[in-house]
Amino acid sequence: MKLSPLTQDLSIFSKLGFEHPPIGVKFSFFKPDGIEQLSLDKNLSLCEIFKEAQLTGTPFYFSAENNETCVGKVILGMADMAPVGRSGQIGVRLGVFKEARNNYNLYKYVEKMEKGVVNYVVFSPVDKLSYDPDVLVITATPHQAEIVLRAVTYSTGELYTSLTTPVIGCSWFLVYPFKTGKVNYFMPTLVHGLSGRKLYNENTVIISIPHQWLPTVTNNLQEMKIELPSHIDKEHYYAEFGQILRDLEKESQNP
Repeated sequence: MKLSPLTQDLSIFSKLGFEHPPIGVKFSFFKPDGIEQLSLDKNLSLCEIFKEAQLTGTPFYFSAENNETCVGKVILGMADMAPVGRSGQIGVRLGVFKEARNNYNLYKYVEKMEKGVVNYVVFSPVDKLSYDPDVLVITATPHQAEIVLRAVTYSTGELYTSLTTPVIGCSWFLVYPFKTGKVNYFMPTLVHGLSGRKLYNENTVIISIPHQWLPTVTNNLQEMKIELPSHIDKEHYYAEFGQILRDLEKESQNP
């Protein structure tokens, strides 16, 4: 099936200096036309598959035919979790949870796709993106993350909201933003698997932008100041803030 074509200019994301390219993710019931499948020889977890898209710089799709070494197929609705996993035993043995009940309780928060709804997941670097993504996922430094998140609130006044769990982090940057329509961000070092696999530097921030928010964030990045003078150093901050207060005091005398 031909995926819906990209209708917006996302080139601004290629100009922000990310170490790894943002990835456009598409969930599909039908096999996507014109895109190669991830090699069947690969044995990767879902978060490693995402990183593979950043490293190869080439679009590809993942399906139930592909190997997946963690719970990726479970959160994508391609497989059921084994009862021993659902019971919460794994997290206890990892040392993440005190008892199985604590691990079990976590599952009520983790978003999953309904079984059979997603048969293919397409990944593409933003500069090779030919389709309209469901979610754009960015890995950024804290400084770069401030810029992207400011583009969320710049014209909306929306809160910054960060949600994750200590395990199954791939759900929070792939499925959660798609199902809720909410921008999400978190540090991969907070999540057991992402941290243990050492996929990113410790100061990395993952930001996920669902399709509903892409026009707003993109337009704001094109309009707003990317680098704020007050962020240069403390002296610039106090100088600018002080001048603003003096100007407002003067202007407010004759409102």
